[in-house]
Amino acid sequence: MSYIVSTKAREGSVVLTLMPIMAAVLVGFVIIGVALPVLPLHVHNDLGFDTFVVGLVAGAQFAASLVSRIWAGSWSDRHGAKQGVVTGLIGAVAAGLLYLLSLAFVKVPVLSVAILLIARAVLGGAESFIITGAVAWGLRLVDREHAGKVIAWVGTAMFASMALGGPVGSVLYASVGFIAVALITTVLPLVVLLYLTRVPSVAPHPHGDRSSLKAVMSAVWLPGVGAALASIGYCAILAFSSLLYSDMHWHPVWMAFTAFGLALMLARALAGHLPDRFGGAKVALVFVVIQAVGLILIGLARTPLIASAGAALAGFGYSLVYPALGVEVVSATTPKNQGLAMGIYTAFLDVAMAVGSPVLGWVGGLTGLGSVFLVGAVVVSCTAGVAGGLLCKGSSQRARSGLER
Repeated sequence: MSYIVSTKAREGSVVLTLMPIMAAVLVGFVIIGVALPVLPLHVHNDLGFDTFVVGLVAGAQFAASLVSRIWAGSWSDRHGAKQGVVTGLIGAVAAGLLYLLSLAFVKVPVLSVAILLIARAVLGGAESFIITGAVAWGLRLVDREHAGKVIAWVGTAMFASMALGGPVGSVLYASVGFIAVALITTVLPLVVLLYLTRVPSVAPHPHGDRSSLKAVMSAVWLPGVGAALASIGYCAILAFSSLLYSDMHWHPVWMAFTAFGLALMLARALAGHLPDRFGGAKVALVFVVIQAVGLILIGLARTPLIASAGAALAGFGYSLVYPALGVEVVSATTPKNQGLAMGIYTAFLDVAMAVGSPVLGWVGGLTGLGSVFLVGAVVVSCTAGVAGGLLCKGSSQRARSGLER
């Protein structure tokens, strides 16, 4: 049963309105979180591959997300955002089954890692439908001026699940093995699917004139480039922080990613309203500097305390860069195209992750794991230039509007 929301949520009720969506994303993304710290260890230690292959396996998910992202956004616009989330959860179940299949061939490492690559690709497509559908769902439930809160809070649910999944996955991997991760990936999406049968959907916008892909791309590309550059830092922590901790004999190996995720959630809880209030470009400009400083601390750290503090600082900085630049996307597109616009916007992140993981792995193999985070800091800093460009563009548009009046 579908319904069209007649009364938009007021500011004070935005989070309450988004709760069902956030719950679905939270549980759905635990399946990704549990694998984040242990998948590199499984590929490196159990299957015997080097850091380049670790980066390749991690990046496969984001490459598949890139391929499916625009499709996921268009699907949500045309068929309903809830249907996009459901499709993604079904894909996640398939990825879990492939994880289980890969374990049947651990004595043939090349075949096992090939199946893992396929599983990660399927999970990438699933993730694309889940998060793109969830954001589009949220944007349909609240007023346009709360777009930053929607992107921030739905993203917070995603990172919360990853922060929770990190220690859970590490404990399960240490005590049971990768099979526990495979089983969770298969079972949890089924639980969420049952939950969503009780959650009403939101009808899609009526068909009618929609902007062309080229027109939407022209509005999205500059914020998208900024998000891609900033996400290289996230990519470094995602794929290589557990290996850095393991290499330095620091425990627990999941601490950096959990510190990153917890700081990100705290920042969004305390400051998630800032992009809507002050403008996305201004907020992105400030917070990306904080992110870069955190990555530098990780790269230079000689103790786990300093590295974890750097990860927390990087998470605090990255927390508002993505939603802040997302506000710029929403303000430049029409409601009928918001799913497609957010799909394209997130696709830039996928490009960064798909390319960044193997490249950073190559850098780490040549110059050491610490350099991964220093290089990431340099790339992330380039986002400040993009934010400055958006500020100049906005000032020029306002000046032209004033002259026309």
